[in-house]
Amino acid sequence: MGTLGELERAVMDAIWDSSGTVTAYDVQDVLQSQGRTLAATTVLTVLARLEKKGFVVSDRSARPHRYSALASRADHTAELMHEVLGGAGDRTAVLARFVGGVSAEDAAVLRRLLDSAA
Repeated sequence: MGTLGELERAVMDAIWDSSGTVTAYDVQDVLQSQGRTLAATTVLTVLARLEKKGFVVSDRSARPHRYSALASRADHTAELMHEVLGGAGDRTAVLARFVGGVSAEDAAVLRRLLDSAA
């Protein structure tokens, strides 16, 4: 998948926050409600770019076309974390800084997840 630009992220957030498939007009409305005024053609261009990058899939059997995410927001975030960790020269140092900066609640969740994975 890879990284997202600012506008791509806003479009993906609109898709991830939806309860199903969306049209470019649906995304345009969400972005408009957030104070971002974009032409429908701009949203369509971003959706086409996201499809090429493997973030969304389109259903072109109906008009207007409908789009849905290929992976969840959690999947994408986890992939980004793996990419960052994979590129680190000292993985132990990166993990230590990450763990040192999480809340007590997040640390407890990490402990439970690590225990259940073992």
